[in-house]
Amino acid sequence: MFDTKIAIVLRNNLETWQKLNVTAFLMSGITGQNPEILGEPYKDRSGHLYNPLSIQPMIVLAAPEDTMATIHRRTLERGVTTSLFIEEMFATGHDAANRAVFAAYAPDDAKVVGIALRADKKIVDKITKGAHMHP
Repeated sequence: MFDTKIAIVLRNNLETWQKLNVTAFLMSGITGQNPEILGEPYKDRSGHLYNPLSIQPMIVLAAPEDTMATIHRRTLERGVTTSLFIEEMFATGHDAANRAVFAAYAPDDAKVVGIALRADKKIVDKITKGAHMHP
């Protein structure tokens, strides 16, 4: 049905609130880069309108820290644009602070806690190899 795949990979040792927070932020980046994945607004029987949701399913995976670094490296090697969340961003409270702390790290020292991507299915599968379905 879809030629592309959306995958969100979370580091496997995050607290529940962190997993939810990171997933929401990462998916907002995927949607911003790919607005065509949004469907039509939802409307209930009473006529109330709700925000549109993604027309494309997504998979949520989990991986240990070393696999997260490998997945990050693979996205860079293949030129796949991603949404990325690093550990230090948990200590910030707004976008400007997130950008500042993010800019202080390079791919070889970033403590990646979440990464999301949308690309050809086969490419996503190769990039996320080693990650497993989130429990």
